[in-house]
Amino acid sequence: MIRPANNQDLSEILVIYQAAREQMKSQGNPTQWGASYPSEELLKEDMQKQQLYVMEDENGLYGVFVFAVGIDSTYLKIEGSWHLDKEYGVIHRVAGKKGKNGILTECLTFCETKINYLRVDTHKDNTKMRYLIEKQGFSYCGIIYVEDGSPRLAYDRIK
Repeated sequence: MIRPANNQDLSEILVIYQAAREQMKSQGNPTQWGASYPSEELLKEDMQKQQLYVMEDENGLYGVFVFAVGIDSTYLKIEGSWHLDKEYGVIHRVAGKKGKNGILTECLTFCETKINYLRVDTHKDNTKMRYLIEKQGFSYCGIIYVEDGSPRLAYDRIK
């Protein structure tokens, strides 16, 4: 089940993100999220905006992601071009418990019930996410820059 995150979920969400950072580091991607991204404060802001979602089963939380429909300021400038100029949903910070497969697929299925045009980005060193994004039918659009000025590979998909 996917639902909006709440304050009672925060400790489990932080554990999931910590494990994701460790996995990213072990796979040659130590800088995308560093040692503390996303911060607890940022997660609380996401919850307040009702943009942070969790995946839950009978054993507890196993996945987390941010989803929003509308303009994402980091997507306004792109070195390249988006395939469409229309309203879109954006997905950020997808993470799951170690050993849990299908997180991105489940996330996309949920998001596409809200809007059929999706955008996503990732760090060039996040080879696992790049593979999964492309496997899910996303097309490379170009390079965008996130708030700290670092580049990200940007993709989109229409269903």
